[in-house]
Amino acid sequence: MRIKILYEGNRSAGFIEYIPGEFAWRAVNAEGYMVIHCLWVVGKGKGKGYGSRLLAECVQDARNLGQHGVAMVTSSRVWLAGKKILLKNGFESVDEVAPFELLVKRFDETPLPTFPRNWDERLSRYGSGLTVLRADQCPYIEDAVKGVLEIASERGIEAQVIELTSGREVQDSAPSPYGVFSIVYNGELVAYHYLGKKEKKRLIDLLDEG
Repeated sequence: MRIKILYEGNRSAGFIEYIPGEFAWRAVNAEGYMVIHCLWVVGKGKGKGYGSRLLAECVQDARNLGQHGVAMVTSSRVWLAGKKILLKNGFESVDEVAPFELLVKRFDETPLPTFPRNWDERLSRYGSGLTVLRADQCPYIEDAVKGVLEIASERGIEAQVIELTSGREVQDSAPSPYGVFSIVYNGELVAYHYLGKKEKKRLIDLLDEG
């Protein structure tokens, strides 16, 4: 995995994190492609082309390593970059599982990456009750899990937490493309990102209904 940070003066203005698809912490089939986990430009750094510069670094590294292209899971609703900047830099949308899209910049005619197709089967593995799936790929996950467990504890509900310890586990087991954080309740995917006010209310309502 590589993380590159772009500095503006003596402060960071953005970063990009990426890894070969075989090891990606996203639920994608992307062997032979570089997969971007995160692309983030901070506040005052926006509008200066920093996102495109960071993407260019990743694309060049992928070419140097003999990859077939670069892929990224995007969404406008979770902790992921939107697709606009990727489309601007020559990526194309190749698959979708709402609210996620898979965008790819392909270097050759190798088959394109895809999302898995067995989401219902994945959800069925966790049975009844409340399950939180988590991984350590993102530093915000710890606080996200803590918030869910506090809500469950207040209602006297025991939650199981499943730790996904490798990219392969995420690819094979995660019930959403984001992969590294999911809340499953009685076989339903309740959330796949840090709980905002609306998502907290929905989880509370579900738990209160039993």
